[in-house]
Amino acid sequence: MKKVAIIGAGISGLFIANLFKKNPNYQITIYEKNTSIYLDEGYGVQLSVNSIKLLNKIGFEKFHNDEKFNPEKINFYLSKSLDKICELDISNFNSVDCRYTTLKRSSLINFLKKDLGNLIKTGYKISEIDQYHKQIKLTFENNEIKEYDYLIISDGVFSKNKSLISNNQNQPKYNDTLAIRGILTKSFKNIDNKNICLFLGSDFHQVIYPTNPHGDLNFIAIMKYQLNTEEQKNYSLFSENSFIKKVFKKIPSENKEFLDNLKEPKIFPVFVSNSFNKLQYDNIHLIGDAFFAFPPSFAQGASQSIEGAYELYKSIENKIGNNFLKNRVDKTKMVNIRSKINQFVFHLSNPLGVFIRNILLKRLVKNKKFLEFYLGKIYKN
Repeated sequence: MKKVAIIGAGISGLFIANLFKKNPNYQITIYEKNTSIYLDEGYGVQLSVNSIKLLNKIGFEKFHNDEKFNPEKINFYLSKSLDKICELDISNFNSVDCRYTTLKRSSLINFLKKDLGNLIKTGYKISEIDQYHKQIKLTFENNEIKEYDYLIISDGVFSKNKSLISNNQNQPKYNDTLAIRGILTKSFKNIDNKNICLFLGSDFHQVIYPTNPHGDLNFIAIMKYQLNTEEQKNYSLFSENSFIKKVFKKIPSENKEFLDNLKEPKIFPVFVSNSFNKLQYDNIHLIGDAFFAFPPSFAQGASQSIEGAYELYKSIENKIGNNFLKNRVDKTKMVNIRSKINQFVFHLSNPLGVFIRNILLKRLVKNKKFLEFYLGKIYKN
């Protein structure tokens, strides 16, 4: 029996743990540095059909319907006037068992950890990672030492464990944008509260979508914002009321109604990856944001974490671990390019550029060949 250590109890780490748990040839342990698994009620996630298909392999089709939602459209609006530009029917990519899904991140995490029980060890921080004779030795800050056949690192974009296996790790880069998250406390007359609403503005876009059938609406806005190096590292800055008010003043006044109804708003600087970390060992792997962090403008962060975790599991199961990196890099590059294109298009400010964009959007959302190329290649495993 092969022993597998998974570092990080986020979406990717918990999902791959569920896959290994079903295979009697592997024994797994999940290590989480925090003393408990963090659950943020106001943080919604979108899951496209590529990830739903994989989640169904661990029973997601039986997950409570009152904790998830299946939007059928993406509505495009102008942020300044709230006028609707067009709509995209994402249900065309659905199948009977796999439908585009939105839900709270906490609901997804609870589903992923419910069958893992005491396999999750909280409050464990690693101080050393050594490899010898194809074995991996983990030394923890509490002086415990454990040995494993495989190590999977899934502890986020600021993974500290990557530096323990190599001194030449690529650092995430600030994307010159801030993410504003929260949950809306009411529905709105001028927008479609039963589907995804995407508002396009100058150096700014926001997304509103339901996370369950009860009317809870997730809010996320991405806005261009310059931060100096010290500000990027000062995480206490983003929770200061004075800073939040300063940021809110830069949001278009037409969006004030949304902000006034935003419950517990939180601001995060957006950090993204600009290259891939190549590891020298074929039994140590990165997944999730530790592998690559995307700009949030394609809503594929969670889906790609799930997809990448599944690909790694299958490559280990089939003993073709060396193929994982190449296949994952190809798909990651594709998603990353589309994410950058989306952000550029969503944030156009030149009136002529906005006019042309809106005309093209109205045509492209109805063009089956374009949609199959731009979305189908991502949504289909």
